[in-house]
Amino acid sequence: MAKNLYTITPDRWVETHSDYLFNFAMGKVNDRDIAKDLISETFLAALKAKDNFKGEASERTWLVAILKRKIIDYYRKINSNKGKAEVKVNYFSADNDGDWLEERIENPDYVTIEDNIINNELSEAIYACLDKINPRQATIFKLKTIENYDTEVICNEYNITPSNLWVIIHRVRAALADCLKEKWLS
Repeated sequence: MAKNLYTITPDRWVETHSDYLFNFAMGKVNDRDIAKDLISETFLAALKAKDNFKGEASERTWLVAILKRKIIDYYRKINSNKGKAEVKVNYFSADNDGDWLEERIENPDYVTIEDNIINNELSEAIYACLDKINPRQATIFKLKTIENYDTEVICNEYNITPSNLWVIIHRVRAALADCLKEKWLS
């Protein structure tokens, strides 16, 4: 049985995770208001499900998993004739008739060897592409998106504004997308 390595601090979620979650949601829905709504729904669902947090994944990983499900639900809702149908999923366990999606995260035991190989190849491709990008921008990108540094810390360290930070992140993502299309997806 996995040891509970992580704890949650709901009183710090907005301060600690909202920038990251907003950036993630914007990449999926491309609408500021919808992204903000999805993050609010994520925090509310997480509060309701906080007793189910097992500490096997980081707080951010858990919140992102909830946000992913909120995004899926959003797209299902706008693409469904039923609109507000509630989505349940059955995990096929003897003691469980199905849980609400936002109360669960993917089971890491279901990762296949093929998934690991693909993830390793993608990781190598991303780092190879980052090596071709402006070193300062690549470092800032890594600090924010890979190492999860707070926006304020990065801005103070590199003497940039939060707006500059997001412009850099956007530019690096665009450069990464082009590089990955050429090197990894072809």
